[in-house]
Amino acid sequence: MGEAILSDLLTEILIPIAAVIGIVFSVVQWLLVSRVKLSSDRQQPSNSGKNGYSDYLIEEEEGINDQNVVVKCAEIQNAISEGATSFLFTEYQYVGIFMIAFAVLVFLFLGSVESFSTKSQPCTYSKDKLCKPALFNAIFSTVSFLLGAITSLFSGYLGMKIATYANARTTLEARKGVGKAFITAFRSGAVMGFLLAANGLLVLYIVINLFKLYYGDDWEGLFEAITGYGLGGSSMALFGRVGGGIYTKAADVGADLVGKVERNIPEDDPRNPAVIADNVGDNVGDIAGMGSDLFGSYAESSCAALVVASISSFGINHDFTAMCYPLLISSMGIIVCLITTLFATDFFEIKAVKEIEPALKKQLIISTALMTIGIAIVSWIALPSSFTIFNFGAQKHVKNWELFFCVAIGLWAGLVIGFVTEYYTSNAYSPVQDVADSCRTGAATNVIFGLALGYKSVIIPIFAIAISIFVSFSLAAMYGIAVAALGMLSTIATGLAIDAYGPISDNAGGIAEMAGMSHRIRERTDALDAAGNTTAAIGKGFAIGSAALVSLALFGAFVSRAAISTVDVLTPKVFIGLLVGAMLPYWFSAMTMKSVGSAALKMVEEVRRQFNTIPGLMEGTTKPDYATCVKISTDASIKEMIPPGALVMLTPLIVGTFFGVETLSGVLAGALVSGVQIAISASNTGGAWDNAKKYIEAGASDHARTLGPKGSEPHKAAVIGDTIGDPLKDTSGPSLNILIKLMAVESLVFAPFFARHGGLLFKIF
Repeated sequence: MGEAILSDLLTEILIPIAAVIGIVFSVVQWLLVSRVKLSSDRQQPSNSGKNGYSDYLIEEEEGINDQNVVVKCAEIQNAISEGATSFLFTEYQYVGIFMIAFAVLVFLFLGSVESFSTKSQPCTYSKDKLCKPALFNAIFSTVSFLLGAITSLFSGYLGMKIATYANARTTLEARKGVGKAFITAFRSGAVMGFLLAANGLLVLYIVINLFKLYYGDDWEGLFEAITGYGLGGSSMALFGRVGGGIYTKAADVGADLVGKVERNIPEDDPRNPAVIADNVGDNVGDIAGMGSDLFGSYAESSCAALVVASISSFGINHDFTAMCYPLLISSMGIIVCLITTLFATDFFEIKAVKEIEPALKKQLIISTALMTIGIAIVSWIALPSSFTIFNFGAQKHVKNWELFFCVAIGLWAGLVIGFVTEYYTSNAYSPVQDVADSCRTGAATNVIFGLALGYKSVIIPIFAIAISIFVSFSLAAMYGIAVAALGMLSTIATGLAIDAYGPISDNAGGIAEMAGMSHRIRERTDALDAAGNTTAAIGKGFAIGSAALVSLALFGAFVSRAAISTVDVLTPKVFIGLLVGAMLPYWFSAMTMKSVGSAALKMVEEVRRQFNTIPGLMEGTTKPDYATCVKISTDASIKEMIPPGALVMLTPLIVGTFFGVETLSGVLAGALVSGVQIAISASNTGGAWDNAKKYIEAGASDHARTLGPKGSEPHKAAVIGDTIGDPLKDTSGPSLNILIKLMAVESLVFAPFFARHGGLLFKIF
């Protein structure tokens, strides 16, 4: 078999060091962003480096020395930050109640497997050995669930705080040029990316080491208990994504329909009563929700790999370094992303608008290329030359270079999905330009073209996922698929930095408009935002692709743990599960879409009421009542997030308890297959409609100018398309990837109970 080059002691040291480096780097980036002052003190002249923040400010038409603008920006930022914080606290109160209730369920279900016995029991996979009692497995699973949930909430909250701290600073930097604004927005995104990646790794590492004190040599029980960490992370992400998505889109649709279509005022105009709610929404949906979502993906892919490894030769031989292979990959990812970030902020300077999108794309390419080398190094030093991997009851012989290919194919499949998504959602390419062109004949043709684009955009990503599944499973069974998912997420720090950059730039544009800054500043922030829109779509592509691989790996672990020999589609029990599972993403999407629709309806009525009843509002002589619109979005999203959340969380429990593990395996397979397709098409359709609208508004080409300007009939048709696409790309689409992962990880956590007591209905009849 051979020994790994890396010693266990060195592994114990390297993983926390990588996490600490990530945290320190994010603090450094935050300090650099904080050097942009949001006070009316005159900045002192000094000459620092090209990307420094203290260059002497020359008074020009951008109004650098207009201190009123700085004060206004600070006030607007404060309002956005307060709105986002109060929403998250309200949401977390409800989610906290759910978290405690579900933790009790985890304990009761898992404890009852052996009637809360405190006696050691035969291990699931090695019957000749004794493992820890069921009662303690239930306790440790509950603790890891709570830790995962709290880390997920913390990740979302931190992201939101950083984004609301950076938005006005990006606006102020835009006065000095697009390069300065880009660096501020990107650095802020990097703070979130590195904090989240490092926190997720550090907490998981600490939990494993603490649990090891009790479990000792029982690694099978230890890593089974650790799966609760993934369940906690993803269940909070679901509520964050759905609640935040409903909030942001209710405000966005209300602001757009009344403001832009009916009243013909610009986007983010301070006269629009829903404008603050709209900007708050960017932070609670796109930042806090997305942070929790990607943290959940990371936690689950790590847990899936660890569970399979614990019953392979790594776990059987107690090879700690090889066991920690998934964590070492994540550690390498933090170091690689750190180097990659410096390319955007320090090595190259952006001087023109057209350089923004290529700079963000280079981040993806550089991180992927460097990470490939990083994976090769980790695979060489952390793995024995050959070992065995658990493969549905048998042990498969695998070599370390085969595992390298599994991780690498996941990594490169992520890049392929990212670039295909970009091709279908960026207005630099023909698909979005065709959608924009279809607006000539009205909203109906725009909708038809947009839907067709979304369906077509599914083809290549599905092939990329299918190839990576086939290759990684052929090489290393289910463990191969789990580490392929981890490969896709290994550059999570860079992916999140690019993703968070978008909403920060969007907010910066909104603040520029509300503070009454010159049109040139708005053009710069719009250019940042347009690039951010495309990169956000790329981020969603990554999240959906990794969700497909993660849920398949979890599905494999569930099938093994529930002792199902084969999942036979021709068995009626499995086939009915398959049908129901394939239907669930549609039911879930219907719930979230209708929630956005009904919340937007209330918002539209309120915005209309204010325009009609507040004298001087259209003239700009009186301020609108922003607080009422914020309250409508908050109340609607809190109330409406509960039914979709309950659907996802209760389905595995009900199916597993009453219909048994075979039907549940069908449900999981069905939800995975249909959920991935709907998620990709919904996200890309919405992204394309949004950028088609921006293409017309920017008027950067002769073709775009024939469709514009703002307020023209084609532009109004584009706004309607964008409004329809809002809940697709920011609520239903991104939430679906959590649905498929969450149901799989929940089934795995409860598998011992389902295997012992499940299928009550079939037992009765």
